[in-house]
Amino acid sequence: MLTVPIVLGVATCSRAFPAVIVQATLGLAGAIIAEASLGFLGLDVQPPTPSWGTMLDAGRSRLFDAPHLTIFPGVAIATLVLGSNFLGDGLRDRVDPKSRVYALSFGLQDLGFRKAPLDR
Repeated sequence: MLTVPIVLGVATCSRAFPAVIVQATLGLAGAIIAEASLGFLGLDVQPPTPSWGTMLDAGRSRLFDAPHLTIFPGVAIATLVLGSNFLGDGLRDRVDPKSRVYALSFGLQDLGFRKAPLDR
């Protein structure tokens, strides 16, 4: 009697796990952009506390004199957001068996995908 809920729970979790990973990494990227946007508008933490959005706002007045004050925080935000998205995509490709079958059907075995049995 106890094995049926356990089997259903394992089957449900194994199917939902790749989608949860992608949603979590996209949510992380959205939170980073939201925090930087609020910091740029001045609605974030107070000035002694560092924030990339606050750094962008502070460097805006000196954009022509010292462009590095805005370039480096902007590049850091973009790198972190893109890295988060690429990490989520990579984890989904590694965990989701359907994405492996999709990659194998297009001949992408050289990209590190192993052959997986078709579960139909």
